[in-house]
Amino acid sequence: MADKIGIGIIGCGNISQAYFNGAKLFEVLEVVSCADVNMDVAKAKAEENECLAQTVDELLANPDVQLVINLTIPAVHAEVSLAALNAGKHVHSEKPLAVTLEDAKKVLETAKAKGLLVGCAPDTFLGGGIQTCRKLIDDGWLGDIKSGTAFLMSRGPESWHPNPTFFYEVGAGPMFDMGPYYITALVSLLGPVKRVSAVTTKAFEERIATCKEQFGKLLPVEIPTHYSGVLEFHSGAVINMTISFDVHKHGHSPIEIYGTEGSLKVPDPNTFDGPISLWTAATKEWQETPFSHPYRMNSRSIGAADLAYAILSDGKHKHRASGELAYHALEVMHSFQKASEAGAAVTIESCPEQPSALPLQLIEGRL
Repeated sequence: MADKIGIGIIGCGNISQAYFNGAKLFEVLEVVSCADVNMDVAKAKAEENECLAQTVDELLANPDVQLVINLTIPAVHAEVSLAALNAGKHVHSEKPLAVTLEDAKKVLETAKAKGLLVGCAPDTFLGGGIQTCRKLIDDGWLGDIKSGTAFLMSRGPESWHPNPTFFYEVGAGPMFDMGPYYITALVSLLGPVKRVSAVTTKAFEERIATCKEQFGKLLPVEIPTHYSGVLEFHSGAVINMTISFDVHKHGHSPIEIYGTEGSLKVPDPNTFDGPISLWTAATKEWQETPFSHPYRMNSRSIGAADLAYAILSDGKHKHRASGELAYHALEVMHSFQKASEAGAAVTIESCPEQPSALPLQLIEGRL
């Protein structure tokens, strides 16, 4: 496995199969084992994906596991990532990096002290959709980017998710569940955020689950469920953003970017695909744009693959879905409620580098 990185997946819930499938796509990754607090679940996933089923402690002690993919619930992301780092493993975590900024900082500081790397979802911005938008922006099709909008608005997950309770607990909600996709995509396209102004609210103190698994269960709402704010970027761009679980229907695009020479409709950042629409002063109409980059299928684990290349390059390759980027997204997410409570704009202290764009003409299975 000299040209591969052995991975162990901790957490075999709903999202795990997408990671197993994605890992099989990239030749740099080798799935060694998986673990879950429920060993029956781990054994089922191990059998389905032809790897070992281990306890968490066994996985962390396995010398063939060099990189841990942490797919546990948000409340224990930091705890599990720290355990992996202290076991000498690199880490790629599901979003968010941690619930609190303090815990997220501890993860990054521990990794740095041990000479290990940390990556974090979302990695959807590395898909064909967002990377094509990045190329259009970088190539100047929009001119200078001045403004834009970002909307994620729904009625919440209690009608379809089999276990919706945690969505309304501290560390979740629409911002911490879906905000990472939007903020990370925007930072990938425009660079880091400088300042945030916002108002947060919630429509209900309790929700009623209507999914078949927990039909009729009352769900206490511990967090805001509607976030409206303005993000000011170091680049000078200003983005109006609304993230909400309090809206039945709307007609907004997920993300739109406006420049001095044109406008761009960016696809849903929770996908790897399109469509992408471009309006320019030359065409004076919306035109669907062909893709410049591959990985339009569900390619979760692409961020872990990019991290694996960084491990193998001994620091020469800088992975894009980095812990620093995830920390920045987490700080921006927390700033919405801080700004709302203070009634004033919040300055963002972190300022990571804008992730580099993926090159053209990639061979499938490689980066």
